[in-house]
Amino acid sequence: MLLHPLTNRIFYMEHSYETDRPVLGLICGENNSFIVDAGNSPKHAQHFLSEVQKLSVPPVQYVAITHWHWDHVFGLQEMPYEVIGHEITKRKLDSMRLLSWYDDALDARVETGEEIAFCRDRIKKEMPDRRHLQIGAIQKTFQHKMTIDLGNQIVELIHVGGDHAEDSTIVYIPKEKVLFLGDCLSPDLYSGEWSYTMEKLQPLIQVIKRLDCRIYITGHHEPETAESFWSYFDSLVELGAFVGKRKSTEEVVDLFIKTYHHMPSDEQMACMQYFINGNKKRG
Repeated sequence: MLLHPLTNRIFYMEHSYETDRPVLGLICGENNSFIVDAGNSPKHAQHFLSEVQKLSVPPVQYVAITHWHWDHVFGLQEMPYEVIGHEITKRKLDSMRLLSWYDDALDARVETGEEIAFCRDRIKKEMPDRRHLQIGAIQKTFQHKMTIDLGNQIVELIHVGGDHAEDSTIVYIPKEKVLFLGDCLSPDLYSGEWSYTMEKLQPLIQVIKRLDCRIYITGHHEPETAESFWSYFDSLVELGAFVGKRKSTEEVVDLFIKTYHHMPSDEQMACMQYFINGNKKRG
């Protein structure tokens, strides 16, 4: 896993599904550099930082956390920089610091529904030995938006929330027209069946659409151009609007066939099911 250039001043390390390593980013100004997310383990963070050291870039001063989930924060103990995150992210990390991360504790939280098996299994695979794991702390918080000047390179942190995590933050670099999205556009994976709600997704999409971007980087996918990115997410919003407040899969499929005169594709069906699940959760 290497650092790949997005522009002359922005780099990323690709995601890995095997142990749920997310994309990590590096943004460089004339005076300082800025890291997006801390990785899913000390080892992941060490690997990233070793690649940063091979570049001729200004010294790193900041690391920003896009949201509180383990795969984005467990590498913080290896990053001796000023850590920035949303107010909710700070509170979440403070709570995580009180938990045990040994196998028996993880297993118990999966049993009670506080954790999901997917994360438990990948934590164990990424970090078989967690005796020395420390949950890092957020030093600087914001509520709605924060702007950082790296020297002829502005970075904007914007709180957007969403179904995946209420503290989700995006990192926008207007000069380069690049946007790091973290996992803000992912569905809710943590409360039963995976789900979206239009109430949270649509405002989030509207915020993103207002930003002038040419490269979009989500937490667990390859970077995308505006054309490919919006091809999927415009379709997702259309399917959510089509589902509306319906809670019956059969009803939605029947309406789809009557409207479009063919069966939904597997991808369309999966997306509509997310919204159906969200409607069911709301009661």
